[in-house]
Amino acid sequence: MGRSRRWARAERESEMRVDLLTKEYPPEVYGGAGVHVAELTRVLRPHIDVRVRAFGAQRDEPGTSSYAAPVELEGANASLTTLGTDLLIAADCAGADLVHSHTWYANFAGHMASLLHGMPHVLSAHSLEPLRPWKAEQLGGGYRVSSFAERTAYEGAAGVIAVSGGMREDILRAYPTVDPARVHVVHNGIDIEQWAPNPETSALTSRGIDPEAPTIVFVGRITRQKGLPYFLRAVRDLPADHQVVLCAGAPDTAEIAAEVNDLVSQLAAERGNVHLISEHLPRHELTQVLTHATTFVCPSVYEPLGIVNLEAMACGTPVVASATGGIPEVVADGETGYLVPIDQVGDGTGTPVDPDRFVADLTEALTRMLADPARAKQMGEASRRRASEHFSWTSIAERTLDVYRTVLAQRR
Repeated sequence: MGRSRRWARAERESEMRVDLLTKEYPPEVYGGAGVHVAELTRVLRPHIDVRVRAFGAQRDEPGTSSYAAPVELEGANASLTTLGTDLLIAADCAGADLVHSHTWYANFAGHMASLLHGMPHVLSAHSLEPLRPWKAEQLGGGYRVSSFAERTAYEGAAGVIAVSGGMREDILRAYPTVDPARVHVVHNGIDIEQWAPNPETSALTSRGIDPEAPTIVFVGRITRQKGLPYFLRAVRDLPADHQVVLCAGAPDTAEIAAEVNDLVSQLAAERGNVHLISEHLPRHELTQVLTHATTFVCPSVYEPLGIVNLEAMACGTPVVASATGGIPEVVADGETGYLVPIDQVGDGTGTPVDPDRFVADLTEALTRMLADPARAKQMGEASRRRASEHFSWTSIAERTLDVYRTVLAQRR
């Protein structure tokens, strides 16, 4: 069905009401799931009735409601305050045709709303608790609660949206009782106009970063998932005139924060030219950093898709990334960057079977990219084209609407 016909059909369905349930929503966004919900809301609202129900402080946006944790749970384990908030959200979903939840934080709200009000529940899989066992370091017993909430929601959902084909395979392995016919692939997307090459340099020069030097940029939270320690080991032997810019913050635990800080300090002492940016950069500054990079690096050991790769590609920057999860569906090896092979332990941690081999392969791929600036520039141009042609939010909204229609038709 052509795009115009599909959107015309959506116009006829304008009375469809979908409640999007999420922990993150602007201005409280700290990860890819929050970006996804914000963008999906923006492109769906002209066509159907979308009501956002989000954790956090009150927001002024029409059609958006915010929910604070019940005061009775103040001081309780964070997993319990999450479930308490979920119950408040579920109570308010009456009248929706369908509820669509994002991440385990809101999945339980969708499950309870479906049971309580009788509408189908669709959830988007941005990550999976069984594949993030290191979260137990951060959450303690709360990790068992989050795992219970996620498993219950997946097994009861009328539809599951995986953000990549690799993620779909992970879902079916982690939750084998889920019917494969209910799991649909709809990739994450990128706003190609907001994420675009930015020639300004103030965000770099104000932090002592040379806009003209060969530069490797990392962007991500300090968590086991992102593989930052492997990258820090991989750049030890690179020439000192190769800048390393780390936009890294929000550590999961004090332990991983200390590990990363020690590695950064060692790297700075050994080779210098390492710039750590701990604060969350606004988009107009981050696009400057990405645009002036020779390459972006994504050394993740777990990445359902990797929206940061799309952000870099949209800014015209090639990517060196782990060949894991959904990353190979984004980064075209040899065309928009280089994929680094990673053989991983099968215990759910994503740990490389041979960490030294992974670090060496990562070093080799970075060296290859930095040694040929002309080729890197060509790959950057191809990266922006790929982001524009394959990952627009308009096409992603169309495919999401198709999932809604499929699920609602099955309920009739």
